[in-house]
Amino acid sequence: MSSKSAQLASVDEVVVIGTGFIGLPLALVLAEQGKQVYGVDIDENLVEAINDASLRLNDGEFQSRLESEAVRANLEASTEARGGDAFVISVPTPLEEPSKSPDLSYVEAAVESIIPHLEGGELINIESTIPPLTCENHIVPLLEDAGFEPGVDVQLAHSPERILPGNVFEEIVANDRVIGGIDEASARRAAKIYEPFLEGEIYFTDLVSAELCKLMENTFRDVNVALANEFALIGEEMDVDMHHVIDIANNHPRVDILKPGIGVGGHCLPVDPWFLNEVDPEHTNLITTARRINDKMPDVTAKKIRRAVAHYDNPKILGLGAAYKPNTDDQRNSPAQKIVESLLLDGYDIAHYDRHIEGMEYDDLRSVLEAEQPDVVVQLVPHDETVSELAEIEEEFERKGIELLQFGESRTPSLSVT
Repeated sequence: MSSKSAQLASVDEVVVIGTGFIGLPLALVLAEQGKQVYGVDIDENLVEAINDASLRLNDGEFQSRLESEAVRANLEASTEARGGDAFVISVPTPLEEPSKSPDLSYVEAAVESIIPHLEGGELINIESTIPPLTCENHIVPLLEDAGFEPGVDVQLAHSPERILPGNVFEEIVANDRVIGGIDEASARRAAKIYEPFLEGEIYFTDLVSAELCKLMENTFRDVNVALANEFALIGEEMDVDMHHVIDIANNHPRVDILKPGIGVGGHCLPVDPWFLNEVDPEHTNLITTARRINDKMPDVTAKKIRRAVAHYDNPKILGLGAAYKPNTDDQRNSPAQKIVESLLLDGYDIAHYDRHIEGMEYDDLRSVLEAEQPDVVVQLVPHDETVSELAEIEEEFERKGIELLQFGESRTPSLSVT
């Protein structure tokens, strides 16, 4: 490493490229710790809202942090990159359809945007979830072509985010961190970004191992959900309550089957397994089969709803829940949304509400029932409030002759119908 690189051990000025679901919470926490933070995003409206503290969110904690004195003093947002001690890249890595290949253009563009601001000695830390060998085959060549050798002129690390939407600030502090570096010095310096606030452990490794770790975690979960969903499909054919069977099976000390669901949503689980398939399709047969099982569950659930309302001439349906999981407003890849869209395409009259989502929220379920006059209410996402409300007014459903179809339990949305 150059003499200037050796001197630049600090990470007092942090430039966060991408201030979305992951980048903005990190920027807020760093600003609270006294770091000078520069958030960079291509969304001009988002940048303006961050600078004005006018980003109105359903998450009260998020909003209060954005308005705090420390954040107002230490966080500045812009559409243009600038220099700093460290760069944290937190931009999307979506899938290209229908190929299911990862789109690395956002990550590459983020790296290219900071190259003009590199002087030597800076740290580049990739938080975006990326396929294995991305740093080696994409990031390193970009830097080398610009005249910067990673590990010599600049430092390069990968610390994949592992945050659960709806609980971001607790997770960003409490979760363990995996940090891979092109060399040990890069990984150790990246740790300085997180050490001031992190309560979890830090595990150091190489770049490829860090890239694999996040993907393996989410693929493990996705495959296990698919197994539960396949069990549910078997139960359907046999007219057996597979939830009951799973509960019994889970009494075995070495068995922990998940609950079947209406599908898998969010930005991670439906996407990350395909990143492994991209680099080694020969050895990902189980992984891709699991992905396809989970992808078809919204259609399976929509068919189940159609059968349940078939005795009505023109059923009026009220759908509750649009987020991809309980107790969040995150709608990315939401199975509930796919189910409703499928029913709408078939011509069903369906009103769709979600307590957590702006534009779909409601104050009181009784008033919604009065306004919509549904024949059938379908709980698609078991938000805590929704489950409680439905339990409170169960007798009203019986009195008014409203049918209730409930999909969802605490761990994953369920296929049980009551």
